[in-house]
Amino acid sequence: MRTAKNILRHELIGLQCEVVSSKNKSQAGIKGKVIDETLKTIVIEGKRVAKKDTTFRLILNDKKIDVNGNYLLARPEDRIKKKIQKW
Repeated sequence: MRTAKNILRHELIGLQCEVVSSKNKSQAGIKGKVIDETLKTIVIEGKRVAKKDTTFRLILNDKKIDVNGNYLLARPEDRIKKKIQKW
């Protein structure tokens, strides 16, 4: 079960997402459902957003969770196996 504490170790596809801040200012404010995820990007409603230096707001069970994209830098199938020191 996905929770705020273990969100980094779960699939993000299908979750509602918003780009809160980004090094690329034109990507800030993008909202929608996560459609795909790769090693370095997340696709939100057809728009590809870099994970590095980006803060994402994910909606999970009516709760908003802000996630630093640098923690997401990995293939989804590899990220769920990784140990994350402090979250």
